[in-house]
This record gives sequence, C-alpha cells and structure tokens, in this order.
Amino acid sequence: MAIEKSEKIWHNGKLIPWDDATIHVMSHVVHYGSSVFEGIRCYAPPSGPAIFRATEHIQRLLDSAKVYRIDVDYNREQLVKAMLETVASNGAWPCYVRPIILRGYGEAGVNPFNSPTEVYIINYPWGKYLGGENEGCDVCVSSWTRIAPNTLPAMAKSGANYMNSQLIKMEAIVNGFAEGIALDINGFVSEGSGENVFIVHREKLITAPLGNSVLPGITRDSVLQIARDLDIPIVEQMIPREMLYIADEAFFTGTAAEVTPIRSVDKIKVGKGGIGPVTKAIQKEFYAIVARREERPLRLAHAGAGAQQAAGGSVARFLNSEQFAGRVSSRSVFICRTRQLPPDTS
Repeated sequence: MAIEKSEKIWHNGKLIPWDDATIHVMSHVVHYGSSVFEGIRCYAPPSGPAIFRATEHIQRLLDSAKVYRIDVDYNREQLVKAMLETVASNGAWPCYVRPIILRGYGEAGVNPFNSPTEVYIINYPWGKYLGGENEGCDVCVSSWTRIAPNTLPAMAKSGANYMNSQLIKMEAIVNGFAEGIALDINGFVSEGSGENVFIVHREKLITAPLGNSVLPGITRDSVLQIARDLDIPIVEQMIPREMLYIADEAFFTGTAAEVTPIRSVDKIKVGKGGIGPVTKAIQKEFYAIVARREERPLRLAHAGAGAQQAAGGSVARFLNSEQFAGRVSSRSVFICRTRQLPPDTS
C-alpha cells in the first residue's frame, strides 16, 4: 500500500516538514537494523481522533529500546503527547501512527554505543489490511521458523526482527496466499508475519503464550479482555500445527489486521470457510469500541475536537474512561486522565 505523505513529522522534540525527515546512508540503523518501532491506529469516532491504547504502545516501544540498550531522552508521557501533537498538526485521520527509535549517524561497526539516538513519529492515512473485517484470508504455514529464544528477543518490536517477518510474508505472497503463519523452533504455532494468531476449538478461544516467540500484541491483549467480558473460555497454550486444520475458527489480530478472519490454512478450510460466531462476536465488540458506537473501557487517547483546527493551535486530551458505561466497566484496567497539550507553536 502506497504511503500518502502528511505535512509534518515529529523528530527529537520538533515538528519538521515531511521531506526533511531524512537520515544519512551511514546511519547505524541502515547497516545493522538497530531500530525499535510501533504501529498504532488512530480512529475517527464522533468525538474526534483517537489513538488506540496510546500509552500501552509507547510503553512497549520503550521496553523494546531497553532490551536493545538504546537510551531514549523522552519518557512515556512525552511520547504520547508527541503522537497527539503530530496527528493534530497534520489534521489527517483515521490514520496510522509510526513512532520509531533508531541509532543514527555516528561510528562504523557493530558496536552501537557511539551512534546517536534519533526519535521520529510519523502519521499518514491508511486503510484496511488483509481484507478487513468482512472477508476472511487464505494463509499458509511458512517454511521459515519464527526467531528462536535467545537469538533475537521476540518480545521486542525491532526492525531487525522483521527481516524474519519479510521472509514469511514474501513466501506466502509468491505462493498465492495473503499471509503466512510461522511455527516456533519446536514446531508449535507462533504468529503471522505481523499478527498474533487465535483459533477457536471446541468452544474455547486458544492463542499461543508469549514463550512461543510471540510479540505481546496490544490488540491481542484487547481481544483477550473482550473474550473475558463475553464469557468466552480462554486458553493460552502451545498450539500444534494440525490444530490450525481442525479448528472451528481462526483469526489474526494486530494493529494493521485488527480482527481478521482466516478462512483457510494450506488450502484446508477453517470450519466452514467463513466467519465463525466467536470471531464475529469479538469483531463486533472490537469495532464498536474503536468506532465509539458503544462505550467500553479500552483506551482511546483523544486528540479532541480542537485538533480539527490544528493549524490554529490544537488541543489534545485523553478521554476519561472512568466515565464509561456498560457491563464491562467494572473490569476495566484502562484508566485515562484528561490532559491538555500546549498550543502548536511549530
């Protein structure tokens, strides 16, 4: 999907023109893959642009940086505000938000410590992925194994890890599939090239635990909460490959995929080859949350109505989810506080 550029990109505390956001060819990240990043959707509910679970995404970004010993000059609060500022300044939503921390132009060689840390936040319009909510996708089990424990850290969302993902994705595409599912080093189901995997088997919702080289997905966590609130039994367990073939339902979750049904694996129909009732129920609840058709306690960080006049000095805030109504509110752990951003002075 082609990138539709926006006007501004946040770089090390300042909004700069899109075309000025460049790095040197000798930057450490170009040669050694030394970056960590996030992918986040910003939705457009009636109350204004809302970044989905912004705090959790930025915390994972900082956790990834910590694993790779990348020092970052900005804390979680500052980076969340920077995302809101970027979205508000560009005035484009719904959109995709990409914060990235990378090692820049310093010294040559594997040792990264003398290369400076650069932080960018980009946002741009982006649509559905893998067919979206109403279409299932056809997938294969990849011949490429997911990165093994103690090789690259699977819990960190790093650029280097996604070379493994690219191999999985390219193999799937050239063989006529929309996506591939990787197995872990022991032959158990891990995840897709950029998505977590769920199956439904005998009325239980099953997903692989983090120990199976699984990224701790924010959407994965949201779906697990939705399932609890819908009283769907959940099991986190190792999933043998053959369970993909005998599952009643299967679906991907992720920032891009959101909740995308899987209709076949290796040309074997999953269930009846359509969207099953459990997948449909979880989809319905998830999209109600992000569209704000119903009030739920999953976090949406709002840029607020003032963002619609971004050029004149925008206001960005968090929605106070303590006011949420609905039967799942008592289980909520996503409490946001209303916050104001200073006027845009860029």
